Amino acid sequence: MTALHRVLEKAEAGTRLDPEDARLLLEEADLLTLGRLAHRSRLFHHPEPLVTFVIDRNINYTNICVSGCRFCAFFRPPGHAEGYVVSRETLREKIRETLDLGGTQILLQGGMHPDLGIDYYRDLLEFIHREFDIHVHGFSPPEIAFIAKSAGLTLAETLKALMDAGLGSIPGGGAEILVDEVRARVSPHKCSAGEWLAVMETAHGLGLRTTATMMFGHLERPRDIVRHLDEIRRLQDRTGGFTAFIPWTFQPANTAISVAPRTSAEYLKVLALSRIYLDNVPNLQASWVTQGPKIAQTALAFGANDLGSTMIEENVVAAAGVAFRLPKSEMVRLIRSAGFEAVQRDCFYTHLKTASPSP
Repeated sequence: MTALHRVLEKAEAGTRLDPEDARLLLEEADLLTLGRLAHRSRLFHHPEPLVTFVIDRNINYTNICVSGCRFCAFFRPPGHAEGYVVSRETLREKIRETLDLGGTQILLQGGMHPDLGIDYYRDLLEFIHREFDIHVHGFSPPEIAFIAKSAGLTLAETLKALMDAGLGSIPGGGAEILVDEVRARVSPHKCSAGEWLAVMETAHGLGLRTTATMMFGHLERPRDIVRHLDEIRRLQDRTGGFTAFIPWTFQPANTAISVAPRTSAEYLKVLALSRIYLDNVPNLQASWVTQGPKIAQTALAFGANDLGSTMIEENVVAAAGVAFRLPKSEMVRLIRSAGFEAVQRDCFYTHLKTASPSP
């Protein structure tokens, strides 16, 4: 019996895989076998024929950032003519439109702006909640770590201040690959893997739920992908605070990293491995933003049970030359034509209502 066959038997039996098992699957298992095993795992977590989605908007409150990540085409350095900080009136208009379109939350992210202190973030959250009844899913771990250092506060103190002002949950952005050797090459000025994990563990301890992400297809190796998945699984074993995992592929256009884009088959393989390995994370989200609607629909047979957000607005991936759009009506159609019922959810994956195909 080959090593690969032994690992496949473990996966078939539902036995928890170790990192070497996962590396072997990623490097040697064929795509359809991984897809079948991932779909089986998906049915264990979600036996009902439902696929969820959320209506929200990505609002980037600033594009000014001192991190200078090599993979990012969106940021502008301080003093750049194209740099901005969103005005209150623009923010008001964006949120009002989101609510008018049936949205239930906003994803609020920006950059590491050296001139925005913690008072800015508290005021921003308080402004939103004074004017609107909407959930704020905001500030990735690198932003929170940067805010804490700038303010001379601990992570817990920073998170409590943001929670008191109305922060409802944290997105998993800024994870990239949770291996410092890789981070040193693609995002050397961003928080370390350990700091990213520390923000999430602290948030979970304070009762904040979060998502987790992985951006792959740049300078990582297969073992780095597995290390990332293992870091997420071990933290989830301790806290149970991750609601979902969202892997997506690096988009190289307009960035400082010159690599060929990962194929759709490679994306589906990593997606499937994620569902198999992350046996303690309840939801797996397909990335139509980077893959397009057809591959996202295919992902529903490779372990994904969620199509993410309709993304009324998205700027970061678009800056890298990828501009897929998926209105609610098309999202519902894709889910239904794949053989599932479409259900609108909130940030915590609570089902809100069965979705009609209307816009």
